[in-house]
Amino acid sequence: MKTELAKILSIGGQPGLYRYLVHSNGGIVVESLADGKRKWMGPSARMTFLSDISVYTQTNDELKLQDVLIRMKDFLQQEQAPVPGKDPAAMAAFFEKVIPEYDRDRFYPSHMKKVLDWYNVLRSADALDFEVPAEEAAEDATESPAEEIKPDVKAETKAEAKVPAKPARSVANTSKSTARATKPAAARAPRPVIKHTTQK
Repeated sequence: MKTELAKILSIGGQPGLYRYLVHSNGGIVVESLADGKRKWMGPSARMTFLSDISVYTQTNDELKLQDVLIRMKDFLQQEQAPVPGKDPAAMAAFFEKVIPEYDRDRFYPSHMKKVLDWYNVLRSADALDFEVPAEEAAEDATESPAEEIKPDVKAETKAEAKVPAKPARSVANTSKSTARATKPAAARAPRPVIKHTTQK
């Protein structure tokens, strides 16, 4: 089953991560990803859905936590993430390899430690196969290019060749304009020359 980060919670004062189950008695019931135990959390609990967390980057954009975790998974393959320690330089060196564009001034060692912890919890729970949010799936479908349909130039040329020449008239177009002038009635019309132009 795919993991939906919109239902995975970090709860202040509680270790690990929890899966949201249902609202109950003014609070919510959650299930620990570590041992499967369920708890009731009241409205005063400090809870954050992982889908709401992003990492600052050196550009104006923020990188969603799900994208960070996917990059970590691609980088680490089957390995566990480095165990968070007291050495900020070691954690920074790891994230420089995984997300080199992260903001050095606003992605603090305390943030790095949480991300490493969360990754290992999700990995232990076999929960690193993520559900794509509905809005992102809709954007991907919209951005996919439509198949280009090219006209059958040979068929058109053959059909046009059978049509007798007619006095041309001026045609205006926003991209290209072509104009042909009709010959005076007294002049003998030259043999028509048919030019075929295929615009791409």
